[in-house]
Amino acid sequence: MSRRERAMAKLSTVLESPDYPANSRLPAERDLSVQLGLSRSALREALEVLEAQGRVWRHVGQGTFVGSRPAPEPAALSLVTSRTSPTEVLETRLLLEPLLARMAALRATEAEIEQMMRLLEKSEAARDAKTWELWDGRLHRAVAEAAHNGLLLSIFDAFNAMRRQAKWSTLRQAALTPARHAAYCAHHRAYVAAIAARDPAKAEAVMRKHIEAVRDGLLGAAAAAE
Repeated sequence: MSRRERAMAKLSTVLESPDYPANSRLPAERDLSVQLGLSRSALREALEVLEAQGRVWRHVGQGTFVGSRPAPEPAALSLVTSRTSPTEVLETRLLLEPLLARMAALRATEAEIEQMMRLLEKSEAARDAKTWELWDGRLHRAVAEAAHNGLLLSIFDAFNAMRRQAKWSTLRQAALTPARHAAYCAHHRAYVAAIAARDPAKAEAVMRKHIEAVRDGLLGAAAAAE
């Protein structure tokens, strides 16, 4: 095994840890090299490969982050997300995401399906609601990406941006009871399996069932908070 391969293997272990969910920042290079017992040059080589694979992204002056680089959010999108509500977002999700799951079952590449399975495992391993929310968002976006329709992906990103609003995140975390978490994990596994099996009808039906359950949980939590 080459120096770079050893470095990538050690870094992969870090990336697969629930301690570093999507978009979390990795330790500084000097600390990470000591932690993993790697030279700075070997670490940088491995990070370059992982960045090319979309597993990490780097921001000059801020550090290295887990996952693929987020797409920039247009100013108009910020305006829309600030004016909408959870109810409107859930109505839109119920219309769009079952369609995206159907299309993903027809169009997803094997690499995209493997990525969904990795994200599924990470979401199931989440130790708290905040970590779960991060991996849940990554998994749903992976399905949207696998539909291979740029316009629909842009619409998905518009309502998915709501996750970054504090009030939305608080509501989602309040609604995530242990029973709902178990049900959502089962839904995720079922629609990913349907996509992998190239079964568009089942993928669509399971995704619809999942979004309906999320809707009922969130609106129930919102009503209880009033």
